[in-house]
Amino acid sequence: MNYKKYKRIFTVVIDSLGIGALPDSEQYGDLGVNTLAHISESVEQFEIPNLQKLGMANLCAMKQVLPVEKPLAATAKLAETSIGKDTMTGHWEMMGLRITTPFQTFTETGFPKELIDELEKRTGHKVIGNKSSSGTVILDEFAEEEIATGNMIVYTSADSVLQICGHEESFGLDELYRCCEIARELTMKEEWRVGRIIARPYLGKKIGEFKRTSNRHDYALKPYGTTYLDALKAENYDVISVGKISDIFCDEGITESNRSTSSVHGMEQTIEIAKRDFTGLCFTNLVDFDALWGHRRNPVGYAEELERFDEKLGLLLEALGEEDLLIITADHGNDPTYEGSDHTREYVPFLAYSPSMTETNQLETQETFAVIGATIADNFNVAKPEGTIGYSLLPQL
Repeated sequence: MNYKKYKRIFTVVIDSLGIGALPDSEQYGDLGVNTLAHISESVEQFEIPNLQKLGMANLCAMKQVLPVEKPLAATAKLAETSIGKDTMTGHWEMMGLRITTPFQTFTETGFPKELIDELEKRTGHKVIGNKSSSGTVILDEFAEEEIATGNMIVYTSADSVLQICGHEESFGLDELYRCCEIARELTMKEEWRVGRIIARPYLGKKIGEFKRTSNRHDYALKPYGTTYLDALKAENYDVISVGKISDIFCDEGITESNRSTSSVHGMEQTIEIAKRDFTGLCFTNLVDFDALWGHRRNPVGYAEELERFDEKLGLLLEALGEEDLLIITADHGNDPTYEGSDHTREYVPFLAYSPSMTETNQLETQETFAVIGATIADNFNVAKPEGTIGYSLLPQL
């Protein structure tokens, strides 16, 4: 293998950590949003020393965290060129695919009767719910009925998702996954096509006790074209995923998949992978920031999660060698101080650090998340796949 500069690249996505409204955010109903800045304003104490020394506060002004004179990382703001503000759109763009038609959402109406009727017929379960809701709220509302009757909780959110809840013991994981596979098949129809079907298993016996488990499984649409991940895999580089990355890309372009039970666990897995010998990419998604704190509009919980991440980040930095590059970014915003429960259309951070760097720059704002995939491909001398977008920042790192 003939890598150019770095033997290993670690790309860590802090899911939903936006750093300020994009110029077109008003078209998405997002006015004055800034996930990271507003989190910092919502707590009395906020300490993220490792992100601070890398230069996060140089990209986004925060109440308690000051910029540093010489950030350890090269830094930039990344704008999203795709239409949308969801997980798949953000990650697919990172790896070279521009989304021009938003994925279908059913936030206002629930799913069409024709789809629900077919889902009931194919699965053998009556559907209850069928509306937009928080994952915890929907359980308090319908879980007791699901346990008692075997009915199936179906709901959506502001994302392009169809989610099915099933009690791990009474409904069963295998049955839940079977029903989700049927739902994925049905929603390949153009007018019903959602980005992801999500299995949402849970435990508990009564209201107040229900808790979702880590056996979640996403059934995503396959990427519509060849990504930078595919290109790396085709050239026999390792493409190791952590968290829900393999679900987002439907396992396309992945050579090894590692599922996480939490964002802390995801960082621990990444640290362990850093202790191994490989050549290629480790691609990590940390979903708790979005799922537990952004959507639930809990800035204090989000701040505490960032502090836990920062502690693990310190350990990851210690595990990196001279031939390693760490890229920290996000896939969209989810300002926990904003109205509603939807993602927010924001810039995301780009922090690129290697122990071998002798000097770093604050780069200009970049026009697409795809600079990430293009930079990785350039580093490994991998040709840009036909139809992909993006340009390399490697010469500036």
